Amino acid sequence: MASEIKIRDLVKVYGRLPVVRGIDLDIPAGSFTVFVGPSGCGKTTTLRMIAGLESISHGDLTVDGVRMNETPSRDRGVAMVFQSYALYPHKTVRENLEFSLKLEKLPTAEINRRIDTAVEVLELDPYMDRKPEALSGGQRQRVAMGRALVREPKVFLFDEPLSNLDAKLRNQMRVEIKRLQRQLGVTTVYVTHDQVEAMTMADMIVVMRDGLVEQTGSPIDIFENPANQFVAGFIGTPQMNFIDVTIAGGTLNVPDFGVHLTMPKGRFDLAAHDGQAAVMGARPEHLVPVGHGASVETDSHFEAEIEFSEMLGNETLLFCRKGAVKFVARMQNPRMIEPGETMTFGIDTDRLNLFDKTTGETLRQPKANDI
Repeated sequence: MASEIKIRDLVKVYGRLPVVRGIDLDIPAGSFTVFVGPSGCGKTTTLRMIAGLESISHGDLTVDGVRMNETPSRDRGVAMVFQSYALYPHKTVRENLEFSLKLEKLPTAEINRRIDTAVEVLELDPYMDRKPEALSGGQRQRVAMGRALVREPKVFLFDEPLSNLDAKLRNQMRVEIKRLQRQLGVTTVYVTHDQVEAMTMADMIVVMRDGLVEQTGSPIDIFENPANQFVAGFIGTPQMNFIDVTIAGGTLNVPDFGVHLTMPKGRFDLAAHDGQAAVMGARPEHLVPVGHGASVETDSHFEAEIEFSEMLGNETLLFCRKGAVKFVARMQNPRMIEPGETMTFGIDTDRLNLFDKTTGETLRQPKANDI
């Protein structure tokens, strides 16, 4: 049965240095929750506190309503998969899988049952007599997952498990880990600095910065409705474009592009911010090359110079300049554009974001289910 994790005012301090600074979080039973953020944001420290590998300086951690702050790691019902695989180099795959079970002094029949299940799920049968040095990176990671699986934990914990793999293997292992989690239904907490992993694997994303949670939500909500400029810039590839604007008379004045934009009603209350300087957030697909993408309102058109382009097979990224402003646009029709060529762009106002110029917080109106 999957377990629910609750974190309340969780703090971790090393000496006088706060690394995690009072976070509150509910991790639903059976969910795949991904902690994402830049290096040093506190995501791995938070994971290690859940695992019992780091002490909790302040706050409470509960699993299924039971406080775990002082519970030893081995008694928490969690299993952790590390970035470094952490396999015993002198033991075979089978010996690695059965080691923790023998320490628990489980009956031989139970040990064999658990190992047989892990071997079948992870397709490890061809490697059982090999030692780690005879395995590829992807095979080692599957053994590390198997060693966690045989413990039949309440919670799986993953600490950047794919960072040592090449791009092709990362893609394959993302699918394997997600398939395994869905098959088993075990509550899973996964740490990464890679926002692509977060977007493709998570049921719920937790974006962290400087020891604090900036935003939690589903991948699509984080992507479409970032809470602030940091989240908007961190999630999405290529990064969101940020352009200075002013709000006047219910419209957006974009002086760098020479356009005034009429915004759709409901997403932003521009009247409440009249006269205010703001930052417009536009993803590359929201800056549409005229004639090469979805149609947009003609009053949003402007011209810009192409500095260079990247053709990615199914699309082309355009790196553009308009005066002193540089931005990236996405063109759905894949073809190379010559440097120095001028193209006309339109702005898709339906999906723009607006942020307070000073605080960086979103100016989006709360939806009914946000309140």
